[in-house]
Amino acid sequence: MADPVVAPELYINRELSWIAFNQRVLSQALSEHTPLLEQAKFSAIFSNNLDEFFMVRVASLKSQVEAGVQKLSDDGLTPSQQLALVREGLAPLLEQQQAHYRHYLKHQLAEQGVHLIDYRNLTPKQKDWVNDYFQRAIFPVLTPLAVDPAHPFPFISNLSLNIAALIRDPESGQQQFARVKVPQKNLPRFVELPVELCETDPRPIYSAVPLEQVVAFNLQLLFPGMEVEGHYFFRVTRDADLELRDLEADDLMEALQQGLRKRRMGGEVVRLEVADEMPDSVVELLLEGTGVEPEDLYRIGGPLGLDDLMSLLSVPLPKLKDPPHRGRTPDCLARAQKSLLEDGSIKAEEFESIFSVLRRGDVLLQHPFDLFSTTVEEFINQAADDSSVLAIKMTLYRVSKDSPIIAALIRAAENGKQVMVLVELKARFDEDNNIQWARQLERSGVHVVYGVIGLKTHTKITLVVRKEKERLRSYCHIATGNYNSRTAQLYTDLGLLSARPELGQDLAELFNYLTGFSKQQEFRRLLVAPVTLRRRMMELIRREIEHARAGRPAGIKAKMNALVDPRIIALLYEASQAGVQIDLVVRGMCSLRPGVEGVSENIRVSSVIGRFLEHSRLFWFANGGKDEMYLGSADWMGRNLDRRVEAVVPIEDPELHQRMVRLINTYLADNCTAWDMQSDGSFTRRIPDDDNIAVQAELMEHWRRGLSPADNRE
Repeated sequence: MADPVVAPELYINRELSWIAFNQRVLSQALSEHTPLLEQAKFSAIFSNNLDEFFMVRVASLKSQVEAGVQKLSDDGLTPSQQLALVREGLAPLLEQQQAHYRHYLKHQLAEQGVHLIDYRNLTPKQKDWVNDYFQRAIFPVLTPLAVDPAHPFPFISNLSLNIAALIRDPESGQQQFARVKVPQKNLPRFVELPVELCETDPRPIYSAVPLEQVVAFNLQLLFPGMEVEGHYFFRVTRDADLELRDLEADDLMEALQQGLRKRRMGGEVVRLEVADEMPDSVVELLLEGTGVEPEDLYRIGGPLGLDDLMSLLSVPLPKLKDPPHRGRTPDCLARAQKSLLEDGSIKAEEFESIFSVLRRGDVLLQHPFDLFSTTVEEFINQAADDSSVLAIKMTLYRVSKDSPIIAALIRAAENGKQVMVLVELKARFDEDNNIQWARQLERSGVHVVYGVIGLKTHTKITLVVRKEKERLRSYCHIATGNYNSRTAQLYTDLGLLSARPELGQDLAELFNYLTGFSKQQEFRRLLVAPVTLRRRMMELIRREIEHARAGRPAGIKAKMNALVDPRIIALLYEASQAGVQIDLVVRGMCSLRPGVEGVSENIRVSSVIGRFLEHSRLFWFANGGKDEMYLGSADWMGRNLDRRVEAVVPIEDPELHQRMVRLINTYLADNCTAWDMQSDGSFTRRIPDDDNIAVQAELMEHWRRGLSPADNRE
């Protein structure tokens, strides 16, 4: 059967859809309902997202323009047209962010004892301390670079904060330009002042001055005998995507290291940010020196690089932050904690291994409401120490810096177990970290592989093989999130722990596919990309179409991070026209147009933005009254369906199935943190009614009451 084709006018540009997503992130910063320091956090996330967007997506479009590529996007736009629309879409958001920081956030924080002070507004005592700090901690590492016929324009590193200084020789009267890089690597962006220097009553909790201003107002010390006539801040963003040929494993690591060295130096400049007050003459010099076109210039009415606002979360003012949240251990695993056995909290006869629990049935996990440490990490730890465990196999995509899982895998290898780990070296912006882990694992005797040539391994899976009564039994973990202790506290993710034999067999064959030359074409229960996932997902959508046309119950509910695949979108349009009710929760990019008459009246799209980053993916199909539910690592994007290794697992336990159904229904019912997508691609925030529902708050409340986080409303 030929796949349907989506018309360009029914496809929303993915870059513009991403901007709409980041606008929703910024809205969290702008909302008066968001605690002040959380406002700073969301503003920082907005800036960090934008940096990556320019380094990858905008850089790709610019490369296409420079190469003369005229291929149209799925919505019928050339690369040049997309770049123009990106700039148009970003301009008002940047103005909103800076206005919020300058006119609201700084003042509101000051009223609560958090003072972000401009150098000009320091008291004489404070200036003396700051100037002394400059000479002690900053001056020795600064290297001013002049620009003149004898000194070419210096290289400006990616995302560095810089000062353009105008210097005049008082004897000759000649004006010169110099660049000074602000040393951010080992210094805080906000230099905290001693409390005793703060003369206000009451004394503030925290007072600081921006590092770049400390440098700028001490430039005279860098140019003795010269006059500093002006200073202006600027920042560049460079193409940071890595283009790697698919090589053998040893060569891949070497090629990746070379690529990382190139990234640290940076590719072509794709954005130049300058302080709004910078004179045109200095702007022209920077444009020429960096090779930037005027359309890539962004004048910013405030501080550059607001991603550093994230550091304000360390200020000890709990009332200005979200209430702390710490997950709990699921009841079924409460007695399966070795730490409780070792510290005497439970007796030996009360302890049961996590493997005993899984033999009784599957365990559904939802982070951060279920603790990562007492579930996933406990599973790996017990496998590493259990004398009956023969082998551990797992995939690692993004791993935390001090990973307990890495330590457990090394311990398992030292205990004589067969340990195989697939480390995805090409996980964007985590490449260097993954290289270090791969080397450490290899030195410890772990067999490390780097995946399938031509594909990125994005799936999150673990297989533990245990000898029990002269037979082998497999235990599995299949999840939507990375094996990362830190992000497990910040992202919402789902996972399934299981001892089902068919899942064990599927994972064994999937690992053979990843490590050898297997060309596995079918799996028993798993849907695996790029082998079966796209085909099966499209079959499931077509099955709903058949049910609807036959008058049987039909419907699709799905939650994911992005929906941009044209073939999936075209098929969803067809399903809507057949009468299938489709409800989608899409965190980020969505290129489908909901609510278009005659095309998508039966499709609703919402997006939930809350204190945790929504990262879980789940899929429900009505199937004529015999509904099916799946969770896994894949979004409905071409890269996930065709160019990555992904795994999606059906939830077959009846109790867990119903919990998942209640979970997706709670997301769909959210009227406090959800946004409704309009057919033009814009989003409207839902207005709460008498029954306020904020899904993440409800999940935390269920955690507080000691219920399973998925045991929520129907």
